[in-house]
Amino acid sequence: MHTEYDIPINLTRPLQERERERLQCLDHHEHGACKAEQEGQSPWMTVRRCRRGGQLILVAAHLPVRSTPTKPESMRHQALKERIVRAAEGHGLTADAETTAQGSERKIRSDIRVCGPAGIVGWEAQYSPITAPTVRRRSQIAVEAGITPLWVTDSDRAALINRAPWAMVDDLPWQEIASRSRMLVRGGVRHLQEWKCVAGAERQCPEKAASMYGCGAFHTIWELPALCLPMKRHTEVDELVVASVDGSFVPLQVPLPSDPRQASRMRVPAQDRERWRSIVGHESTPVCEEAPPDEELAFHDEELDTKCRFGEENTVRNDPRPARGRADDRGLRTFAQLPPRIPNQASGRPISGAERQEAAEQYGYPVWEIGPCPGCGQPIRRHGTGAAHACPACRSRLITSWT
Repeated sequence: MHTEYDIPINLTRPLQERERERLQCLDHHEHGACKAEQEGQSPWMTVRRCRRGGQLILVAAHLPVRSTPTKPESMRHQALKERIVRAAEGHGLTADAETTAQGSERKIRSDIRVCGPAGIVGWEAQYSPITAPTVRRRSQIAVEAGITPLWVTDSDRAALINRAPWAMVDDLPWQEIASRSRMLVRGGVRHLQEWKCVAGAERQCPEKAASMYGCGAFHTIWELPALCLPMKRHTEVDELVVASVDGSFVPLQVPLPSDPRQASRMRVPAQDRERWRSIVGHESTPVCEEAPPDEELAFHDEELDTKCRFGEENTVRNDPRPARGRADDRGLRTFAQLPPRIPNQASGRPISGAERQEAAEQYGYPVWEIGPCPGCGQPIRRHGTGAAHACPACRSRLITSWT
């Protein structure tokens, strides 16, 4: 509460939900119009943290004019929604457009919800700018309601990348998006690559790039299809619509060794995730991205500047956003040796429907998530989020023999 003016101030609300007409440009207040207004912008202000000369300071900045997405953005948004629905329904899946539901006392909004054997995926076609806090907030609400969000962008600088499950597509006109031509996923889908780093290896050592002989260790990375050896084909959007809910492409978080608060988020083939679990020996703990620690603000006690600085604000703002969808964001891991793959000894013994049903009731999971352990053949939960690649006994035996 501002005690002098008796104005309540709620800083917990997102910027777009706050009362805008509180802070006014001094130039506008004194002269009736400011430079921002002359250029068709807002005279109302907010306070932002910015960096100047290596120090964190507070500056007044003009609020953006409230606007709806541009016509091209809206048309591409609509075209992608229609394409997702068409792909889902063409494969016998249920797809609901512009659905809003109530969950955890908060509204859950998704552009498209696709339902399948492995769960519900809430697709978000995001062609207009969006902030990282908004992505995190909406994604968390969806997850609490049992919906896996999947954000789609056409920019490698989008704030949503690696802050929620995501996919990047090409910057295409709405006509091409709406057509039946191929639409490839350029980012957000990766494949596991593993190799022994020795002289003559197809891949260069990722830790000692200048070495001709390799480091002798084993490396694993999650690679884009075009950078795999041998090269893999790109996943198409229509294919991902189906694969994301039938269990063939599953979500994965790989914490970054350089910063445990950050993670590389991706969709990967189910068999690759199983292999990854056998290598690391356990399931990686989900990462909850934290805000960077508070940095001390610098105050310079400068004389009040009443001149409108609209257009000059970029000189004190943070550096332009770096590309977030990077080809080197691969979750590199190095091991003295890799565990062998569990031999598929039980491949000739398919489990019966009765065994599958009994196991589903025992473990409390849907029938379609039950499959045979490749080591011993007993029914286990093989599919779905958090499933295991083999039974605990076979995994333990493999890891013990490896170590």
